[in-house]
Amino acid sequence: MKFHSFLIKYGEIGIKGKNRYMFEDALVRQIRFVLKDVDGRFFVHKSYGRVYVDCEGEYDYEETIEGLKKVFGIVGICPVVRLEDKGFEELKKEVVAYMDEMYADKNQTFKVEARRSKKTYPLTSMEMNCELGGVILDAFPQMRVDVHKPDIRLNVEVREEIYLYSEIIPGPGGMPIGTNGSAMLLLSGGIDSPVAGYMVSKRGVALEATYFHAPPYTSERAKEKVVDLAKLVAKYAGPIRLHVVNFTDIQLYIYEKCPHEELTIIMRRYMMKIAEHFAKEDGCLGLITGESIGQVASQTMQSLAVTNAVCTLPVYRPLIGFDKKEIVEISEKIDTYETSILPFEDCCTIFVAKHPVTRPVLERIEKSEQNLQEKIDELMRTAIETTEIIEVR
Repeated sequence: MKFHSFLIKYGEIGIKGKNRYMFEDALVRQIRFVLKDVDGRFFVHKSYGRVYVDCEGEYDYEETIEGLKKVFGIVGICPVVRLEDKGFEELKKEVVAYMDEMYADKNQTFKVEARRSKKTYPLTSMEMNCELGGVILDAFPQMRVDVHKPDIRLNVEVREEIYLYSEIIPGPGGMPIGTNGSAMLLLSGGIDSPVAGYMVSKRGVALEATYFHAPPYTSERAKEKVVDLAKLVAKYAGPIRLHVVNFTDIQLYIYEKCPHEELTIIMRRYMMKIAEHFAKEDGCLGLITGESIGQVASQTMQSLAVTNAVCTLPVYRPLIGFDKKEIVEISEKIDTYETSILPFEDCCTIFVAKHPVTRPVLERIEKSEQNLQEKIDELMRTAIETTEIIEVR
């Protein structure tokens, strides 16, 4: 079957009232961006409250579908056959040919749903439903009509051209990227943070990211792993500006000056401070982390409260109530899991205390941080000034 267009179905965008056009325009921009790398020529446009992707000449069907399935805001992708209006008798023949080619198994139920945007067409929508349904039954006697729960829902739209489609390929849902501002993702080489970035970007939030690198305790391959993860998330979220912070000197200084059972929480607080610096600098509206309550010592309710205390921006934790199995399932769906489990440690796993505090008290942590006063500001300034920026697409 040769499809000439794709009808793009969206969900929440349809209830946005007077601002709906802004979300539609953002969706069109994101589709155009994704299809730039697909083999073929495409014309993405709005028409009569719908979004269409028209395919000009030859194109890679599978690659096009895979690209569209990564565009947030799309809930359904309908491959469309466009027909020139040559009269209703010709349309009957085309409908029979469409059903014959699309469905080898004829022992199915169906329903015809016709719509006329072109009101000069000689038949009403109801008349078209009856006539085309009868033609299909005559051609394929083993098929049956079911108007409530049909196996096949054949859509016939009469515009300047006639559109036939029956298949709806699920999209990712959500909202178009950029319609809800931007946020800074604390990205590590683990399973959780790429999933957290994916989930927040699904709500229309553009992403930036900060990764804390600790050479020589972490290898260049660990850094490459994080860049690879950012690329995988960027397939859904669009381009990501990745800040690679050299965190070694800060970690060593904390290790030297602070109680070892508090190392993880204090290091985490300084990571949040640095990430927030870049977030504010770049106009981000919040921070994103992959934390889940109770998963590790630094993610107890008390630890999260102490971590939050250093931030003035909101901290978004989309995985907060998920268990590990649920997080892994999403990571597998978005293809980050296999990269996340590669055996290259990030800086979080190097300086881990044998018995980390699980119920830290803010006043006690702040008192321990006073031991850092002599050099910590200088070390943070150096880390910020020497940060490497990688534009990930």
